[in-house]
Amino acid sequence: MKIIAIGRNYAKHIEELENERPENPVVFLKPDTAIIKNNLPFYLPEFSHDVHHEVELVLKINKEGKFIKKEFAHRYFGEIGIGIDFTARDVQQKCKEKGLPWEIAKAFNGSAPIGRFLPVSDFKDFKDINFHLDINGEQKQVGNTSLMLFDFGVIIEYVSQFFTLKKGDLIFTGTPAGVGKVAAGDHLEAFIEDQKLLDFEIK
Repeated sequence: MKIIAIGRNYAKHIEELENERPENPVVFLKPDTAIIKNNLPFYLPEFSHDVHHEVELVLKINKEGKFIKKEFAHRYFGEIGIGIDFTARDVQQKCKEKGLPWEIAKAFNGSAPIGRFLPVSDFKDFKDINFHLDINGEQKQVGNTSLMLFDFGVIIEYVSQFFTLKKGDLIFTGTPAGVGKVAAGDHLEAFIEDQKLLDFEIK
């Protein structure tokens, strides 16, 4: 399986990082070694002193497809979950300054904790899904899919031009504003609507 992730998909997050607004989805990949399941802890890597949390809705692909039209995209994912796209911001900035790829800042071991998934039948409208992240009991990030620059259909149409989607693949769909540094001892809880689907600690 593979993890496909979308960057710069919420306008306010683009603004907080002073990035340019993209014409098409910004796509990067994470290996399966980035995944943390079952609410196991995330261990801060030694190579970074500025790891940021980025909470995101995650689509789980349920059948193989490529060159998928956006109007048929809903047929290719059967579950929606939530995850964290951990980013070594200091490493990413150094890579950007040199014009280098920044996978090492996004795709390192354990950089993609994922929680439980919910069946798509639980959702009335994919364009109106609320989600949020609490850290130490304080709400840090709040998102709604209505604020996405590129919705689920557009994302799947775009990425499937380049990558064949296979059953079990995960698509991280972008983070809202409010990203910030995590520290050892932090307790992260991620929710879709009022359901807590991810609950783990930073070590």
